[in-house]
Amino acid sequence: MDEDSAGTGFDAFAHCEGLVREGDPDRYFAILFADAAARPHLFALYAFTLEIARVRDAVSQALAGEIRLQWWRDALAPQIVGSEAATGALSGDVRANPVAAALLDTIARFNLPVQPLLDLIDARLNDLYDDPFTDLNQLEGYCGETFSAPLRLAGLILTDGADAGDADAAGHGGVALGMTALMRAFPVHVRRGQMLLPPLDVLAEQGLTRGDIVAGRADTRKLAAAMARMRDQIRRHRDAARAALPACDPRIGPLYLPLALIPLYLDRMERGDYAPYETRVEVPRWRRLWHLWRQARKGWR
Repeated sequence: MDEDSAGTGFDAFAHCEGLVREGDPDRYFAILFADAAARPHLFALYAFTLEIARVRDAVSQALAGEIRLQWWRDALAPQIVGSEAATGALSGDVRANPVAAALLDTIARFNLPVQPLLDLIDARLNDLYDDPFTDLNQLEGYCGETFSAPLRLAGLILTDGADAGDADAAGHGGVALGMTALMRAFPVHVRRGQMLLPPLDVLAEQGLTRGDIVAGRADTRKLAAAMARMRDQIRRHRDAARAALPACDPRIGPLYLPLALIPLYLDRMERGDYAPYETRVEVPRWRRLWHLWRQARKGWR
């Protein structure tokens, strides 16, 4: 760990590592293939994304969720204006939060732009409510802010602030990863009256509405067709990301290892026993680790 990280305290970074290990194991194991000195900062970044993603699950009312998200905005905003918080003199409540402390250290260490993190927070406001995405472009924009943007920031960590040439790879890769995550979470979202995908335009192609989905009365074949359309879109974005990666700085390769797991999840959804309302799409850990290791050995070039 570098000197700046030591100043924040190892416990903060260890806490972040534990959060990612438990909350996003695919990402956790992929990060283990990255440069050891950068790993604590990658865990800090992705622990932050987990904390923001979990706000809906942690509150019973949207207003309480908005208050939590505003706390994070207030913690990050001083980094833009260059106030004393940017030099490490954090307020007590921010300093007491290990994820915030580690993230702010990482921002300062690598001079990361803060606006993408604020945009991510704003995008997650959508999670607090049950409004669906109107079309595919809106859904992809949401995935871009919540998944693609962290990929770009993680790339800056691994290249020590240099441009890795990964704009296209992160754009497409983040959308593929984000949409896959939403597909896997479909049963959870629907049970609480929320539908983050398919977007309304894809549903309309099958003559379905949001009401049909959240009420559990959607025609099985029509819903299956809408979900197949989403899987096709995921594959297109994944293929585009893979095509862009060979031109990128090779140091960022570990960040994209989870793309190798997408086919495993999509194939599970295409089995005959897949029921969108009920099936928890999981893949045995040993298979995921094997695919990550094999992809790391093979590389993207």
